[in-house]
Amino acid sequence: MIVFLIYAAIFVGSFLLVKLLVHRTTGDFTARKTVTFGDESAVRPNRIASVVSVLTIFLLWGAFTGSNWVPGFLHAPGPFVGDATFTYTAEAEGVAPDDATVTIRVFPVGEEVDAPEVDPGEGWARNDSATVGAWRSGLVRVDQNDEHGRDEGHTVVAVNGEPIAPGGEVITEYGRVGMSPKGTLNFEPAKGWQMEPIWLPPPEAVMARLGEIAREGYRGSTLWEHLGWSLFRVIAGFFFGALIGIPLGYAMGLSDWFRGWFDPIVEFMRPVPPLALIPLVIIWAGIGELGKIILLFLAALWIMAIAARSGVSGVSISKVHAAYSLGASKWQIMRHVIVPNSLPDIFTGARVAMGVCWGTVVAAELVAAEKGAGMMIMGIILIGVIGFGIDILMRLAEKALVPWKGRG
Repeated sequence: MIVFLIYAAIFVGSFLLVKLLVHRTTGDFTARKTVTFGDESAVRPNRIASVVSVLTIFLLWGAFTGSNWVPGFLHAPGPFVGDATFTYTAEAEGVAPDDATVTIRVFPVGEEVDAPEVDPGEGWARNDSATVGAWRSGLVRVDQNDEHGRDEGHTVVAVNGEPIAPGGEVITEYGRVGMSPKGTLNFEPAKGWQMEPIWLPPPEAVMARLGEIAREGYRGSTLWEHLGWSLFRVIAGFFFGALIGIPLGYAMGLSDWFRGWFDPIVEFMRPVPPLALIPLVIIWAGIGELGKIILLFLAALWIMAIAARSGVSGVSISKVHAAYSLGASKWQIMRHVIVPNSLPDIFTGARVAMGVCWGTVVAAELVAAEKGAGMMIMGIILIGVIGFGIDILMRLAEKALVPWKGRG
């Protein structure tokens, strides 16, 4: 929630700043267009917004992981590291309550440290020391070195002067002190807002690991071999999905018989997530390359069929009538009217299908694969980068091959 609020604040601030400084100085008249829907020139990606968006994501990533690439004053509060102390009050049979201090050395996970040396004190409750890793928690058996143990009714009744009972807790400036149902104290250092590296490493750690894999490979294969296999599977699955899906969509858009026959099948399979088909695909085709390509084929098939059907159904009837009035045959209408006017929808479907295939290949390679970017956690970032690059290439191809999109 905190990350989302910061992101939203940066978005609003950047929008207002660009609106104030850039649009007023450059004389941008886009917002004054009278026709915006269907006009490709009306709304285009703002390059400044794109750059700021990407930089914001990396800024938040670095700020909430303690990255060295982000200035320290922009870091989110990190976990407590150092010596933490709290005082407990204990009771035992036949003696007055006594206080003792616990000193806990909180250290970065992965390091080896010794518990701090402390003076045991003069009362029957002795001072204690222990170690706990950052983002972790640990039990503190304060009764072990006290003169009166549990066999004499040793019970902790307060922490820093605040009453505590089994199942309760006391929040200190260093973290949380809880009590288990059996009366044992548990110390959990303050975690701050930063993510633990095991869950989200900083950008420099990811880049260092990427360079290491690029040099040394991963599981006996180079990084480029992993990426090549993922790319091959996605392209093969998408190709066969488009090869069958586009003609099927055209048939459904042009023939009521084909529409009635295949519509229940397409609409039944369309909402089914491709990942749900993994067990069936493994049963039918095994865990080899054929099974992975079939899964990606099914991921693209229904999207391409619906895109082609939508493209055909969306052709303006006035264009068809105009072609008929000029003496065009059915095949000429198909060649010069139906196909050109349906291509924009097909390209949009292709971009969506390619994105779904890239998302599906991760799961397909996690299930059973010796090579592929999806089997590497870091490969997810590479798949996202490559997928974004492919989408840009498809946009450029659409702009070059379908220049009439949005022009009526």
